[in-house]
Amino acid sequence: MQPLRRVLCAWLAGAGIFRSSPPVAAPADPHAQGRRQMLDDIARLMRETQRETGRSALSERVAAAIARVPRHRFVPPEQEPRAYLNQPLPIGSGQTISQPFIVALMTEFMEVRPTDRVLEIGTGSGYQAAVLAELASRVYTIEIIESLALAAAARFKALGYRNIEVRVGDGYNGWPEEAPFDSIMVTAAGQDIPQPLIDQLKAGGRLVIPVGSQQGVQTLVVAQKKADGGITRRDILGVRFVPLTRHRTH
Repeated sequence: MQPLRRVLCAWLAGAGIFRSSPPVAAPADPHAQGRRQMLDDIARLMRETQRETGRSALSERVAAAIARVPRHRFVPPEQEPRAYLNQPLPIGSGQTISQPFIVALMTEFMEVRPTDRVLEIGTGSGYQAAVLAELASRVYTIEIIESLALAAAARFKALGYRNIEVRVGDGYNGWPEEAPFDSIMVTAAGQDIPQPLIDQLKAGGRLVIPVGSQQGVQTLVVAQKKADGGITRRDILGVRFVPLTRHRTH
């Protein structure tokens, strides 16, 4: 989470006019077309799933955040030509970077405000955290696989994201020292909604999580915390995620 002003000078010397050198054109963005196609695909799927989601389009803030984050910087080099396809891609260690449409949809349901502090469980490549960082005041993200956490932290530093904090650990238990959070996102499927995450959510806050088994049906769920500590739950649509890992992986 980056204006260049060129001053053109011209002056007279005797009978001649001397000017600065012609400006050098900026190199074309090789990913511009792919990025536009990705955004078009997301917009189309938002319309097609409106009956299930209740939303026909992304908010302007979320669409702009998706457009700003360079997805090709969050995939392995061999996957870069496919970075802007609307599909999940392998990132190593048995993990994937989520389909752009799902990233956009989950972000939309978080309803992140500029002053919010948000928690993400499952850093992976760091792409989802970067999208959230474009919208929130601060993002806390937990990854159980140390190599992925370190690689994501390096990407955040290289790209100038200074409002993301990464921790290696079991995301099921959340990040109690920094709680409560305005919203929480889980990017791996659990059998249920972890109670520690509900406990760490502010009243009125939203928790977006895929729920279900690896063998059975998984459903994207949006839970909202009530003042009495309970939640209201809304099932959105069927999804497929890697499982939420409970034990430490090396």
